[in-house]
Amino acid sequence: MKLRSTYEFALAAPTSMGVRLTPEGRSAVQVSDHFLLQATSAETNVMNVASSLGMSCVALTRFVKGSPVAAFIKRSLRSRGIRYMGPEIDQGGPWGYRHQFNIADAGCGLRAPRVWNDRTGELGQTLIASDYKPEELFGRRGVGILHISGLIAALSAATGQACLELARAARKYGTLVSFDLNFRASFWQGRKQELKEIFQAIAAEADILTSIDVIEGTPDDFQPMPLEEKAERFKRIISRAQCKYPKAQMFMMSLRETINAEEHRLGALLWDGEWKEIFPQYIPVRDRIGGGDALVGGVLYGLLQGWTSEQALQFGWASAVMASESEKDYVEPADEKQVWDIYHGNALVQR
Repeated sequence: MKLRSTYEFALAAPTSMGVRLTPEGRSAVQVSDHFLLQATSAETNVMNVASSLGMSCVALTRFVKGSPVAAFIKRSLRSRGIRYMGPEIDQGGPWGYRHQFNIADAGCGLRAPRVWNDRTGELGQTLIASDYKPEELFGRRGVGILHISGLIAALSAATGQACLELARAARKYGTLVSFDLNFRASFWQGRKQELKEIFQAIAAEADILTSIDVIEGTPDDFQPMPLEEKAERFKRIISRAQCKYPKAQMFMMSLRETINAEEHRLGALLWDGEWKEIFPQYIPVRDRIGGGDALVGGVLYGLLQGWTSEQALQFGWASAVMASESEKDYVEPADEKQVWDIYHGNALVQR
């Protein structure tokens, strides 16, 4: 898989920024009065692996003009080493635009995690590709990999079209395109045909595809089953998708089984002409949200470093484990060694 030889940004991603509220101490939302507040989006979660390790990343977004929430988000992105671009839009009064709220309970034991998305009036629904001057961004300035999530693509008809236009502009200038289809049932309700069409169009422009089962699978693919059986089913889906998406050079899937809220089995699959697989292993979980994003982020970091796909998958899996052990929904490695130690099972104290 060939990267551009020069670029200003290693990673870029269209995104709708918001804030996430998580109760302290694995408490349930309805009985909590102390919460961790963080700036969040699936796409910046992906970029956080690379940004933490010194690569230049940029969020393509919009902000509510004069909003203290927008100021909080900008401050957080700066602290995470993620740059941002996009216009500031007038709120339009108390009932106008705002940034999304994501209220997440991590669960405890046999009490399942619950996530409540509050996205009415979300400014991110209005994203358009021209905000970011694609010819200048991908042509003159340069981007190594453009990452697109199914969450931003499904947010509205406007964001789906923006993602498609950005993917086409990126490909024109030799930028690799990554698309994680990232299914959310609540986003697809009543919109199945509309979203399937735009997802297929974006997937047709992608070099790297994650969770292709969202549009190429069958209802049986979403049923509970042993992970080993699920892995074989995913392999069949990916084998069929290779013909439909000939530009795709890599397909990825995560494999997860929930034992309880604090213990999972996690594995991963990758195909780039041959299969690479990390067999599911038991991992401790503090907050499972963001693990899939960290897997993709770790793989993209590896590709940007010129590693083999097997090394990139290993680093991605370890990044996902690290994210699952964090209270935040993104991973913040101190250095590569910290991630590799997780993969190799080295939890010895280091002085």
